[in-house]
Amino acid sequence: MPGRRHLTVVQLLPALESGGVERSTIEISHALVAAGHRAVVVSAGGRLLPQLEATGAEHVALDIGRKSPLTFRHVPALRRLIAGLRADIVHARSRLPAWIGWRALRRLPEGGRPRFITTVHGLNSPSRYSAIMARGERVVCVSETVRTHVLAHYPATDAGRLRVIPRGIDPAAFPRRPLPDRQARAAVAARFPALAGDGPLLLLPGRGTRLKGHADAVALLAAVRATGADARLWMPGARAQGRERYLKELEQLAGRLGVAGSLAMTPPTDRIAEAYAASDLVLQLSRKPEAFGRTVLEALSVGRPVLGWDHGGVGELLRELQPAGAVPAFDEPLLAGRARALLQEPPAPPEQIPYTLSAMQDATLAVYDELARR
Repeated sequence: MPGRRHLTVVQLLPALESGGVERSTIEISHALVAAGHRAVVVSAGGRLLPQLEATGAEHVALDIGRKSPLTFRHVPALRRLIAGLRADIVHARSRLPAWIGWRALRRLPEGGRPRFITTVHGLNSPSRYSAIMARGERVVCVSETVRTHVLAHYPATDAGRLRVIPRGIDPAAFPRRPLPDRQARAAVAARFPALAGDGPLLLLPGRGTRLKGHADAVALLAAVRATGADARLWMPGARAQGRERYLKELEQLAGRLGVAGSLAMTPPTDRIAEAYAASDLVLQLSRKPEAFGRTVLEALSVGRPVLGWDHGGVGELLRELQPAGAVPAFDEPLLAGRARALLQEPPAPPEQIPYTLSAMQDATLAVYDELARR
């Protein structure tokens, strides 16, 4: 944009290990640098640091996410950093970093104080501690579900400060694939023989925690197989270090239901688009409502039907983009019936996924620009 001011934006988060907060931080850093702005990230670092630095962003190591009263000792250091950078925007993406950032800004001269933005990435339990996320001059909500949550639990919040900016995907990273994709299925079966066969493949991607609904997926597999279908289930991410007891629970459940030989519980895959392509039905069965449902977008972009509990951000997306896949939470008989219907007659996927990475980046930079102009 001609005459557009070049901004210095400082993003605050606990670390750069994995997850949606980290991914969004890197995506916005990339957009800032591409637009000629300066992107600075403050965190404890982590395995995604090389990805961040590859965008051209700068990183300052400061452990502002450790849940301890001692973390507040970093307030003066952060204040000096922000003042030295002459930052225009401070964008907090997590609760403790938001408290550290808010306290750092309070002691800066009002005339030269950066604007303070927060993003509510999750449906945190309401509390005074969580309330900091509603204190931004602009509060970015990653879905309408999150906006409703904020207004319900922090009614003093000025709704005019809220901006709904859904997370987005890069459609080029999740290209449409034929259904079924026999080549992709054969490649998966070669790696995990339990997934070989002519019957449908169910896919539930998600880390190894009971909140992700792995047990619901195993029960669903048994229900689908009970109809005579040679169905298989792949759960990449279920096998994780430190989660051995949980994995054993799932293995015992599969044994009791008679489906132990028809599923694969594996570490996460770094080829998730190929996993979607190999599957016939993608599951999103989180027991706790999620703020957003990126899995829904990714799978629909590849052209796979999605089946999930109708709550939180997942239900919001399914009701909009593929209503047949939204099932009232924890209604297992209806879930099984809907799975059979979607496998028998898959609905046509949306022609376009409206929630793209570029749209999310543009909308976020527009919020920065909006505040910087004031």
